[in-house]
Amino acid sequence: MREVLSYSRRGNRFTPQQQTAWDAHHAAWVIPDEAVDRPGFSFDDAFGRGPRERDGLIVEIGSGVGEATAALAAARPSYDVLAFEVWRPGVAATLGRLAEARVENVRLCGVDAVWSLEHLLAPGSISELWTFFPDPWRKARHHKRRLVDPAFAALATSRLAPGGAWRLATDWADYAEQMADVLAEEPGLEGGPVERWAERPVTKFERKGLAVGRTITDFCYRRRSDA
Repeated sequence: MREVLSYSRRGNRFTPQQQTAWDAHHAAWVIPDEAVDRPGFSFDDAFGRGPRERDGLIVEIGSGVGEATAALAAARPSYDVLAFEVWRPGVAATLGRLAEARVENVRLCGVDAVWSLEHLLAPGSISELWTFFPDPWRKARHHKRRLVDPAFAALATSRLAPGGAWRLATDWADYAEQMADVLAEEPGLEGGPVERWAERPVTKFERKGLAVGRTITDFCYRRRSDA
């Protein structure tokens, strides 16, 4: 895995409700970290259906507690949704939301998303990529940890199918500027800032940002058909 990570692993203590959800659903919906090292590992096996049986694969990086994940996946039952999240209590909370919404087309993975895109997902295999409110790493000395940088933009673009969408959102103005600058320089993408994506639910995290006066910026880029 790369030395500079775009996240930090936090505590793993569950609430009673999260523990119940974890016990009931993690075996079916959470991909064990060690599974990706097994010879012949495939995300298709984790979902139980292959490309011919679905409309596409959607990848979410940083699914948090699953508010957006559950709602968006429920509206796309013909797609497989692969959600990367390293915070175990967030994964457990997501499992509870998926069960409550009767959503079964999501699998969660705690392995580094950048490494996974590079080593486990084939070029052109992703229909959509969602990056909602990635860690802004607010201090200037930590900006190198931000997910959206030129190297990741090139990698993500290569994994998108032609015409595939990369949707992003942030509530930090300087990160929005960085996203716009980085993605404008990626030759395989076209797009830019857009109106708020109406399908994306307003999460508790987003409401907190709005409550302290931060502006939410949404982006949508697509992989050029000639890239």
